[in-house]
Amino acid sequence: MSSMFARAIGEHDFARLHPMMQRRFGVGLESGEACIGRGVMTEIRRGPWWTVPFLQIGRLRNILIPTLGREVPFTIENFPYRDPLGRETVTFVREYTINERASRFDATMILSAGRIVDYLGTHQHLAVDLELSVDDDGGLRLKSDAQRFYEGPVAFRFPMLFSGRATLHEWYDETDQCFHVDMQVHNHRFGFLFGYRGSFTCEWIPASDAPERLKPLRHERRV
Repeated sequence: MSSMFARAIGEHDFARLHPMMQRRFGVGLESGEACIGRGVMTEIRRGPWWTVPFLQIGRLRNILIPTLGREVPFTIENFPYRDPLGRETVTFVREYTINERASRFDATMILSAGRIVDYLGTHQHLAVDLELSVDDDGGLRLKSDAQRFYEGPVAFRFPMLFSGRATLHEWYDETDQCFHVDMQVHNHRFGFLFGYRGSFTCEWIPASDAPERLKPLRHERRV
């Protein structure tokens, strides 16, 4: 057994990650650890004015952050747990404080058929396939692929015309001994929608379950 990320990337490529990245993405039920990151987003930005309604809709279910900011404090909490459907799950819950207002971006990840599926939002409405790769400097690159929307009996492949593809680069810098992240979301027709960049440090604590406050309000069976 190994972490879901090692299984998705492959043991050989996972070993190419920087050792600190291996520990961070080694979080799982087997490791018995949670990873809590605290840092600052140097910049949170969005596209033109017409992206605001799109981002505001996402905010209602903790899927997107509509507010702009610089030097924004944030936390990211990665806790492993077994969901009610018996699947090993890792939380990726980010919380920001912008102009004294708290915002939150909820994500939970599972491994399905050898790929990571990222459920977004408080009710896991969006299921997003992720492509993971390792760069030459031991960083992790992530690209979002197909997206599916689920609500009750409704299920459909989300049209990319009305959504965006995310690219994320995360790496560890020996110089400042921090993790760094750079994420952007683009729509193939309308261009840049949303992005952030920042840095953070991590602590690891024993954990075999996630606090209820980090779990989604509904777990979606469909992947």
